[in-house]
Amino acid sequence: MRRLRACLGAAAAVGLTAAGTTALIAGNASGATSALDNRWYAAAPYLMPLDNDPPDPGAIMDATGLKAFQLAFVLAPNGGGCTPTWGGTAPVSSDTAVQSVINTIRGKGGDVSVSIGGYGGTKLGQACSDAASTAAAYQQVITKYGLHAIDFDLEEPEYENTAAIKNEIGAAKILQQNNPDLYVSVTTAGTADGTGWFGKQMLLEAKSQGFTPNNFSIMPFDGGFNGAASQTSALTNFNSILQSTFGWDQATAYAHEGFSGMNGRSDTGEMFTQSDFQTVLDYATSHHMDRFTFWSLNRDRQCNPPDNGGRTSGTCSSVAQNSWDFAKYSVKFAGATPPETNPTPTPTPTPTSCKTAWSSSAVYNAGDEVSYNKHNWKAKWWTQNEAPAASDWGVWQDEGAC
Repeated sequence: MRRLRACLGAAAAVGLTAAGTTALIAGNASGATSALDNRWYAAAPYLMPLDNDPPDPGAIMDATGLKAFQLAFVLAPNGGGCTPTWGGTAPVSSDTAVQSVINTIRGKGGDVSVSIGGYGGTKLGQACSDAASTAAAYQQVITKYGLHAIDFDLEEPEYENTAAIKNEIGAAKILQQNNPDLYVSVTTAGTADGTGWFGKQMLLEAKSQGFTPNNFSIMPFDGGFNGAASQTSALTNFNSILQSTFGWDQATAYAHEGFSGMNGRSDTGEMFTQSDFQTVLDYATSHHMDRFTFWSLNRDRQCNPPDNGGRTSGTCSSVAQNSWDFAKYSVKFAGATPPETNPTPTPTPTPTSCKTAWSSSAVYNAGDEVSYNKHNWKAKWWTQNEAPAASDWGVWQDEGAC
């Protein structure tokens, strides 16, 4: 367990909030570019720009027509504190690597949203003392990159923490007020009933604070789902939850509802193919939903060698596909037409040489690399005697075959 620390004092953070819209937007101007239509931010798939063998976003744009990317994830520092970092290790304040990725995307006419939270690490809502200081930390990200969109990915274990969720929702409301036209999505876990108890509590917190984002999105995977039919059923049930929570009619609820899927093999072994994505896309567009996205572009390529769904990887999908097949469904949701491509699946690059073999007695720190079962792995945080395993959410990040 990491110790939580308060960060920027409440008085200073409130002062930032009180400074008002003008100051914040002026600070934003140096890195800002013209905003895309909100439909592109709603369609932006997740991309890890620093981990999981990041693909070239420019190549994806050329191959698919995609214009927007959801960069993941901004977290609190692993050592504690209330300042934004990429993955808990790379301070946003001194970043140049992600900025370079963003420059590439914007140079080709695209743009990015940034996702905060995710499954692993310590979230700023947990580490910061209140909503104002949480918002001040996120404002640094918005200002640094000139953002027009942001995603609050609220899931385990953070969304089980009442105080943290209060901070996150409060921060989202402050950012929405202080950054006019900022596109805000809130993403949380999906269940067969729509979302679980903690997801419903998050919605009630939003209602109590008078906060309405562009959408509330659920992730209908890793919960006993079986293809598109189970996902669309969950989306229908979630629509009913939105209606009952906020007093919306069905159409209004769909206009504030989103889908965030997982392409290929999920962490629990569920399989979602291209045909499943097409079915959910048809559902989302026919019901005029606000968002359609997926985790992740790092996985939107065929495994090499093909493994017929035998493992979950952060760098490939474990289904037969052409590279960037799943990104094309996001392009369609945005209202564009992807270019035609070669139907022959494109293999991923030739595996690299293996790192030093993992040892049960060795101590590993964040960034250390090992080999295990003919794959290279990188530690996300301190670990000892924890064997690398095929999961996006454990201590070890799968870097592919070796």
